Amino acid sequence: MRIDKLLANMGFGSRKEVKSLLKKGIVICNGEIIKNGQDQVDPNHDDIRVAGELIEYKEFVYLMMHKPPGHVSATEDFRDPTVVDLLEPEDAIFEPFPVGRLDKDTEGLLLLTNDGKLAHQLLSPKKNVGKTYYARIAGSVTEEDVAAFTKGVTLDDGYETKPAELKILRSGSASEIEVTITEGKFHQVKRMFESVGKKVVYLKRLSMGHLVLDEELPLGSYRELTSEELSLLKQ
Repeated sequence: MRIDKLLANMGFGSRKEVKSLLKKGIVICNGEIIKNGQDQVDPNHDDIRVAGELIEYKEFVYLMMHKPPGHVSATEDFRDPTVVDLLEPEDAIFEPFPVGRLDKDTEGLLLLTNDGKLAHQLLSPKKNVGKTYYARIAGSVTEEDVAAFTKGVTLDDGYETKPAELKILRSGSASEIEVTITEGKFHQVKRMFESVGKKVVYLKRLSMGHLVLDEELPLGSYRELTSEELSLLKQ
C-alpha cells in the first residue's frame, strides 16, 4: 500500500495534508524517513511512525451501537440525522455503514462495519440470521397470535412472512413481548402485529445472530466489538 494512502485512511488528513507531513520528514518506516508518498509499505508488518507515534493499521471496523430514536439507519440523509453522524472522526474515517436497518423511531442493537462480506452474510435470506426484538404492544397479545406468528402471517401487501418466534412477557391491554424474525422487510415487526389487529408502541432490537446488545452501553453511544463477539458473529 502507498504510504500516502495509508496515512490518509488512518485519519492524518487529505492527500495534500499527508504530502506536507511527508515533506517534514516525520514519517518513518522501519527506522528510515519516508518523503515520497508513492513509496510502498506493508501496514501489517512494517513499523510505521508519524512524529514518533506508532501506526496501528486495521482494515475493518466493527462497531456495536445502541441506536437512539430519531436517527435513520443510513450513511446520509437530507432530512434527518443518521447513525453515522454519531461516530467520532477516528471511526468515521473507515466509512462504516449500518448492517440492515432499524426504523427511525426504533432503538437498540445496530452493527456498523466496513466489512461488506460479513454484512452480506448477516443479511442474506439464505443464512436465516435471527433478530430478536422487545416490544410493547397496544392490545392483548394472545396464544392465538403466537400460533399465527409460528406459521407466518400475511402483511398488508400480501407478503407471507417466514415463521417467527413470539414470546408473551406480559399480557393485557398493554402487552410486552419478545419476537425473533429472520427477515428484514420494511417495518416488518410493526406490520406483523398490525396483521393480527395490534399496534407496536415501542420497539427495541436486542440481538442479531449471536451478537447481543450490551445493556451497559448508553443510548446513542457505541463501542468496538470484542474479539469474542466478532468471533461469534462470524460463526
